[in-house]
Amino acid sequence: MNKVILMGRLTRDPETRYSTGDNPMAIGKFSIAVDRRFKRNGDEQTTDFFNCTAFGKQGEFVEKYLRKGTKVLVEGELRNDNYTNKNGEKVYSMNIVTNNIEFAESKNAGSDNSGYVPANPPAGEAPDNDFMNLPDIKDSDLPF
Repeated sequence: MNKVILMGRLTRDPETRYSTGDNPMAIGKFSIAVDRRFKRNGDEQTTDFFNCTAFGKQGEFVEKYLRKGTKVLVEGELRNDNYTNKNGEKVYSMNIVTNNIEFAESKNAGSDNSGYVPANPPAGEAPDNDFMNLPDIKDSDLPF
């Protein structure tokens, strides 16, 4: 089993491109900063940085709704991104390929880290706290 669940904030605005061909697909790339749970003997908070990639509808969601600083919950798979560079040296890296992305706080929560609001509430229900305050949008236009 290969499953990763991370909660963190985007370190920069995502980059989205579209594949070529008859059915172009959105490919959204972003990175998140995840604070470690524990500190050692009064040390400063340690943060890990993870690169993530979202395909298809999730890539479109990333492009439309995520920005630098957005707190998200990412569920996906850890993948090797190993390659040989121009100098013939082997480069090792890891990437999270997303299966699900959800907002981890409301738009108005600021930095208090409260107010977990899922990105896709049950059909017919709107979030209680005026989350995202979207104008009239058809269900077919939504990325989820």
